[in-house]
Order: sequence, then C-alpha cells, then structure tokens
Amino acid sequence: MSSVFSSAPFGVGGSSFVGLKRTLLPSNYSVSWSRKTVSNGSKTLCMKTWNPIDNKRFETLSYLPPLSQESIAKEVDYIINKGWIPCLEFDQVGRQHRENSRMPGYYDGRYWTLWKLPMFGCTDSSQLLKEMEECKNTYPNAYIRCLAFDNVKKAQCMSFIIHKPRI
Repeated sequence: MSSVFSSAPFGVGGSSFVGLKRTLLPSNYSVSWSRKTVSNGSKTLCMKTWNPIDNKRFETLSYLPPLSQESIAKEVDYIINKGWIPCLEFDQVGRQHRENSRMPGYYDGRYWTLWKLPMFGCTDSSQLLKEMEECKNTYPNAYIRCLAFDNVKKAQCMSFIIHKPRI
C-alpha cells in the first residue's frame, strides 16, 4: 500500500523556494535624493487650509458654498430617483455639544427635530423646497438639513445641510 502524502518538496527540480527572485532589484539599487523628498503634487500651492476658528463644518457638502435652490432641487431629484424618502430636520445649534451631562459617550444635539413627517409621497423636488421655505420662515435661526431614508435597507442613506442661519 502506498502513502498518499510524500515528503518530497513541492518545487520543480528539487527546489522548494517559490518566492521572489533576487534578480528583480540590482544589488547596487539606490534611489536618488530628489525621489526621496515628499510631495503632495504640483497643485499644492493652489490649496487653502480650512480655518477652524468659528467655522463649523457639518456633513456632506458642507465644505461647498451655500447650495442654490437649483442645486438643492437636483440633490432632491437624485433622492427621489433612487427611491429614497426625503425629510427635513432642524436644530438651533446644528452640531453635537455637551450641555446636560459630562459623562462619557453622552452628547446633546445628536438627534435633530423632525420637520413634520417624512415626505413619503414626494414625487417632485418643488414639494421639498416649499417645505424648506416654510421651515426657514418658522425657525429663521435654525440649521436645516435634508435626509434620505431607504425603506428597503431601513437606513439613512444621505444627509446634507441646506440652510445655515446668519449669526
């Protein structure tokens, strides 16, 4: 009876080494000094640094200039075309903060107030823009954001600020 397992090496010609070969890099390989320096690309002189002093940033699209009505309408059309449900939320502070407790893991402002109900039957972006204007008129000093919920995945899929108060 013969053995199924053998003690012979797996390589061809008696060699069991199957890794990289030494001939990939020459032995005198060295990198010139100009290739060792760090560069972020040729356009780094065109970039600006974000000013963190009195400049709160939020979620998606908050680094862009304020969105126009047309830009908001395009985003809402995208939400509707994906089959998601848009809704509006507002908050006076607009960010997480600690006001009521200092214990670890507790933050105020985690949940914003829902403006009316989610817009389950929304078929046009003009419906959301009308609600947004009504929310702005009712709460002029509040941050307003648009959310998109996916009723199949049961999750929030998108969120962006559509109004920031002038303080």
